[in-house]
Amino acid sequence: MALSREDLQRELLRIFEENFEIDHPGLDDDLRDEHEFDSIDAIELLSEIERILGVSLSQEEKKQAMGVRTINQICDYVESLAGAGA
Repeated sequence: MALSREDLQRELLRIFEENFEIDHPGLDDDLRDEHEFDSIDAIELLSEIERILGVSLSQEEKKQAMGVRTINQICDYVESLAGAGA
């Protein structure tokens, strides 16, 4: 992954605005509680993460994402996948 964390945050904010109609979520907002982000949305977001990384995620990697609730946590998750060679 050649994206910096800032680029990744920008890309995620664009995805949230375009795909989920969530404008300007805070990086530490609880997406489920504050923006009604649900499991269907999470599946769509995982597809976007696969596109960003250019890989398909394993079921185990997808399971790891289930506890993620904020954009900062999503960035940590994506960076950990990229660091692991995903």
